Amino acid sequence: MIRMICCCLLLAARLFAQTASSSSNPQESKLLVLEHLWNEAQVNRDSAALEQLVAKPFVNTEYDGEVSDRSKFLADIRDPEFKPTLVQIQHAKVNSYGNTAVVYGFYHTKGTYQRRPYEHFGRFTDTWMLENGRWQCVASHTSLVKK
Repeated sequence: MIRMICCCLLLAARLFAQTASSSSNPQESKLLVLEHLWNEAQVNRDSAALEQLVAKPFVNTEYDGEVSDRSKFLADIRDPEFKPTLVQIQHAKVNSYGNTAVVYGFYHTKGTYQRRPYEHFGRFTDTWMLENGRWQCVASHTSLVKK
């Protein structure tokens, strides 16, 4: 467990260093780091980490139109049939509006679900809110560009 926490902290530091140079706003840099940590949590099927990142009123809209709440989203991550091997974002941008921010960009996911391989390329939009000094995602949406 300690080893996993150390790895996450090292990854976060590395990602923060990378994003800090591309964004002069520390809040924007923090959101980009949180997005990358979200990706790592999905690959590792770490629902506890994702639980900290998504707000209680969270809503998720998948590329196929399926809408789920926080409970369903976290249950899907824990599903033993879901085995992601890659979750990456690229060209992520942040638009800030006070205590709300929208992060958008491209994503690439790969893995198996119910023993069937999948690979998706698409766009994502995540809406984050800062409450009590903590950023949490309140909504996420993905659109498929190429399957």
